[in-house]
Amino acid sequence: MTEPVITLKDVSLTLGDGASSVHVLKHVSLEVAQGEATGIVGPSGSGKSTLLMVLAGLERVDSGTVRIAGELLNDKSEDRIAAFRGRNIGIVFQSFHLIPNMTALENVAVPLELSGHSDPFGAAEQELAAVGLADRVTHYPGELSGGEQQRVAIARALAPNPRLLIADEPTGNLDQATGRQVADLLFSKATERGMTLVLVTHDPALAARCARQISMRSGRIEAEPQQVAVPA
Repeated sequence: MTEPVITLKDVSLTLGDGASSVHVLKHVSLEVAQGEATGIVGPSGSGKSTLLMVLAGLERVDSGTVRIAGELLNDKSEDRIAAFRGRNIGIVFQSFHLIPNMTALENVAVPLELSGHSDPFGAAEQELAAVGLADRVTHYPGELSGGEQQRVAIARALAPNPRLLIADEPTGNLDQATGRQVADLLFSKATERGMTLVLVTHDPALAARCARQISMRSGRIEAEPQQVAVPA
């Protein structure tokens, strides 16, 4: 049996100190299989985005174990986690997080350069073409529409060919039509490359496109509803 790409066991995390501390994740356990698309839903403040940050190795847990793509993250140094993330995890944020003084091509090439890719700009150009931006490679983020910026962000996340693709409200800053196009792109590329996709969303229609939905409330995972994925 193939090892899950994500294995969380009894994970808890508190953010802040003293009276301002918040118990954000409470004894969370989760397994996600290779190639599975999982949507995480729940009210604001339920711990959804923090859970994604734990999966990406951007937040250290207080207790429990975090294993991603067969690697235990708990005992890794920050440098080793960063190197692991660069090879294995792609992240798409709601607000794009592009570097404003870099072109689309340069933004996508950055993670490839950091990981020592032999031809980062050639690979970045291919990724931009794959998301429909072959004619926008020399444009800066300020010269691109919101949908185009998110496509650049997706190309950047896909470029290292990660095992795990994480998306935090990927359509949250886009109009309905553009959001649908971006969602189509995310799902099609994840399926095409056999990537595991985990996304946080407030959009029920987007969550319903996942093979599996996980509902969070007050830092805990609630029972998962039985469902059938809506065809893309």
